[in-house]
Amino acid sequence: MQLIPYLLIVPLASAFIILLVGKRNEKLADLLAVTASLALAVISYYIAGAVVTHKVLVYKVGNWMPPAGISMVVDSLSALLLVTINTVAFLVAVYSVGYMEKYTDKWKFYTLFSLMLAGMNGVLGAGDIFNLYVFLEIAAISGYFLVAFGIDSDALEAAFKYAVMGGVASAFILLGIGLLYGATSTLNMADMASFIVVNKLPGMLFFVSVLFLMGFGLKAALVPFHAWLPYAHSSAPAPVSAMLSGVSIKVLGIYALARIFFNVFGLSPAISWILITLAVLSMAAGSLLAFGQSDIKRLLAYSSISQIGYIALGLGVATPLAIFGSIFHLLNHSVFKSLLFLNSGSIENISGTRDLSRISGIIEKAPVTGYTNLVAALSICGMPPLGGFWSKLIIILACIQAGHAVLALIAAVMSMLTLAYYFRALTPVLFGKEKNQAPGVISKTVWSMAIPMVILAVISATSVFLLLPAKWNGANILLQDASAILADGKNYAGAVIGVLR
Repeated sequence: MQLIPYLLIVPLASAFIILLVGKRNEKLADLLAVTASLALAVISYYIAGAVVTHKVLVYKVGNWMPPAGISMVVDSLSALLLVTINTVAFLVAVYSVGYMEKYTDKWKFYTLFSLMLAGMNGVLGAGDIFNLYVFLEIAAISGYFLVAFGIDSDALEAAFKYAVMGGVASAFILLGIGLLYGATSTLNMADMASFIVVNKLPGMLFFVSVLFLMGFGLKAALVPFHAWLPYAHSSAPAPVSAMLSGVSIKVLGIYALARIFFNVFGLSPAISWILITLAVLSMAAGSLLAFGQSDIKRLLAYSSISQIGYIALGLGVATPLAIFGSIFHLLNHSVFKSLLFLNSGSIENISGTRDLSRISGIIEKAPVTGYTNLVAALSICGMPPLGGFWSKLIIILACIQAGHAVLALIAAVMSMLTLAYYFRALTPVLFGKEKNQAPGVISKTVWSMAIPMVILAVISATSVFLLLPAKWNGANILLQDASAILADGKNYAGAVIGVLR
């Protein structure tokens, strides 16, 4: 429990120290960023192990008792995501050592990267809804600056669009929090959930739910709130795109939305169907728009919109199996989409372009980049026996089990469309004969970029082992418990209050 605040202390201290020393010694900035992200990964694994045993950990800031005092809460859901984002962040930090050499003032990148990581860890550990909003803003504002890091016209335009739409989303969320505080006189999420169980508040709760759907839906890039994502993800440096698509939209959008709707409000049938509708629109629009893309990063960006739709579909159906599949797909997508964006950075460095029509023969020229890209692409397309196949299959089976055969059919068709546009786009990129290409920044994949890609490919290929029975697999216990936290809804309040007592 005493390690929980270090999820914030380590990245904030890292950002401050890098800001002081990074300009004078760039290698020291590299070392500090990688060491801090490794420390966070180790801490998150240790906390996850404690959560498997104790189920819920509560840290009282300043030893003040909630709801008057601020608390940090880590349960199985937040622990699972802490492990995921800090593992991905560590690998992205290692990748950045080589990739960010082509940018000036790399230390500024590491400062913003650390702040973004602090914000995401804060969102996952927040025990009250206002601090969730504060940490969400820390992560989002850092993301705006990171998108603009290349300072070319496209990056600045994308960052501006991202900031404007992110600001609108934040306004919706803050308005909703203000209305909730006015009605419940508390900001602590467990206390608020207990109040809502007794007092219901149906009219006000539905209005706030709509505000949160727009706010967190925009953070998650659900259609029709997705317009910022293709610009931001395609214009940002590859490590930033990996963080944004791999973990940021999951934590700032999907996690925050799920935590509030399932554990504070309780998911109503009306909100469930709205979520399902947004999910179907996202799956369809993302897949269809990806077909026409010639820029590899824009294709991956639209693909992210489609895959977020699968996660939202599982949450909308809201049966225990659907929620399990949704969380499992969230973990899988965090890994293989982070890998695909890191691959895109390596491909751009080698070929000198992001134009799919001008890239070919990557497997022959850069086998590490080519083969890891192939693993990630097969996983996102849902090819067995990779993890992406099983998480999509679980969601489809859950739809059938819940009596939504049409939703299951739509999800299956969208998965086939995903296979179609990845096959169309990446087959010549990986296996085609070499074309005349612009000169690349590097002639081959450097080790600091290669190692993270290989590790992510291995995780993507072996994530199916998370489904092994719990008696052999502690990670499966965490995954099952995380699903139960959402499926059981309001039991979250009783669990947190029980620990405090």
